[in-house]
Amino acid sequence: MKSFGTSKEFIFGDDLEWEVVGEGLKRKIMGYDDKIMLVKVHFDVGAVGVMHEHYHSQVTYVESGEFELTIGEETKTMKGGDSFYIPPHVMHGAICTKPGILIDVFSPIREDFME
Repeated sequence: MKSFGTSKEFIFGDDLEWEVVGEGLKRKIMGYDDKIMLVKVHFDVGAVGVMHEHYHSQVTYVESGEFELTIGEETKTMKGGDSFYIPPHVMHGAICTKPGILIDVFSPIREDFME
């Protein structure tokens, strides 16, 4: 596995540009080393995190908004203050029903986000 080094130790959100990653979707990579990564993702109403899977473990905190979240065969409404865990290789996706922010933690780093 390629090494991406580490992020700065102190990261100020206002200093980072949003990266547009889809319609109504943008993200900021908030910190990482090869073993872990924190990503802030902003969703507009109707934005879709398409169904996908990856080998990384993922834990996500719903900072704000409301999402119809599917993990495997199950769909639940998640709102600000909630969190969820996605095991490796499990299909998952989200549809935003009220604008909001998800805070994703991945282990190991999402190499695809660094390219």
